[in-house]
Amino acid sequence: MLKKGSSESFISVTLLIIYCGSVAGTRTTFSDVLAALPLPNGDGICKSMVESRGYVCEEHTVTTKDGYILSIQRIPVGQTGKVSGNRIPILLQHGLLMDAITWLLLAPDKALAFLLADNGFDVWLPSTRGTKYSRGHTSLSPDDKAYWDWSWDELVLNDLPATIDYVHDQTGQKPHYVGHSLGTLIVLAAFSKDQLIDKVRSATLLSPVAYMGQVTSPLARIAAEKEIAEALYRLGKHEFDPRGEAVIKFFKVICKTPGVDCTNLLTSFTGKNCCLNSSIVDVFLENEPQATATKTMVHLAQMIRQGTITTYDYKDKDENEKHYGQATPLVYNMTSIRKDVPLYLSYGGADALADVKDVQLLLDSLKDHDRDKMVVQYREDYAHADFVMAENAEEVVYDPLIDYLKQQG
Repeated sequence: MLKKGSSESFISVTLLIIYCGSVAGTRTTFSDVLAALPLPNGDGICKSMVESRGYVCEEHTVTTKDGYILSIQRIPVGQTGKVSGNRIPILLQHGLLMDAITWLLLAPDKALAFLLADNGFDVWLPSTRGTKYSRGHTSLSPDDKAYWDWSWDELVLNDLPATIDYVHDQTGQKPHYVGHSLGTLIVLAAFSKDQLIDKVRSATLLSPVAYMGQVTSPLARIAAEKEIAEALYRLGKHEFDPRGEAVIKFFKVICKTPGVDCTNLLTSFTGKNCCLNSSIVDVFLENEPQATATKTMVHLAQMIRQGTITTYDYKDKDENEKHYGQATPLVYNMTSIRKDVPLYLSYGGADALADVKDVQLLLDSLKDHDRDKMVVQYREDYAHADFVMAENAEEVVYDPLIDYLKQQG
């Protein structure tokens, strides 16, 4: 771990926040946050984050068709341990550089996973490939280059259907789906290809990411424009490790960019979150950030620069032809999403990653959606991290969401 005040400290901490939220108060220097930065908790998620709070928890694994072994936790009953009637399964999918702990950061009376369990749902918490508890593979090691040869396209093709099918097989029921940030992008991409729609009861999109061309986060946009992830990939750094020396080195340049305030990490990445309690910082830093594939970071940067939603662009006609059967990437067409799929969409006016203008493009794409099948909630004061970490999220986001889910059956 880097020492407080080291020249590398800014990057280690800023990468905790990119694309997934913030952990700080209104104005926090990088050295302030770094001082509290431990290594991720060594216990499993059930033991460290669920059972310790008085809930029953089961550890499961699911293997994708391309060999990745994913961790998935189940909270089958509420805190009382009583089973009353049929408990409908619900799958909560985290965002980038995070894992299933996203849904367990807040106190039990405020965290969405626990609230759902206490309200009669059978809660499932998967972690995507490459994160701490999902680093297994049937034939590859994380030390192998091939292990990291994927972008978020593979989450759409492999991780998402594997986890949804597993929950269905274990429960005999179709689950509801709730995603945050990248967790919304992958389900929207699947729906745009008419995939998985018949396998879920509904889809909830918290801080929805689809179009990214109007991202206002200065640090995210500068990283994309300076092709930081591309530079790492060319150097053979295929694992995007937020604590790694190579990532730190390449991100130093961002602090020197005019117009970027490196002391205000919250605003620079996510927009000004309204309602985070500083006490959540310790919980966050005990468990996050998580690694991902550098190729995923390149893919997201392409979306920011181009304003499109396509598969990964290999920037080579022959490579694109080999992967897609055409010289250009395939388009994820949001207007193709079936009009009768139940959607609950909640977004914030202060969000710099799921920017209001980009969300509006998504809503425009869904303008012909059956009116009785889509609920849109707008919180003017909410930014990206508020949807999973705000102290008042239970009251302003989760309670209405739970009521909606109960109505869906």
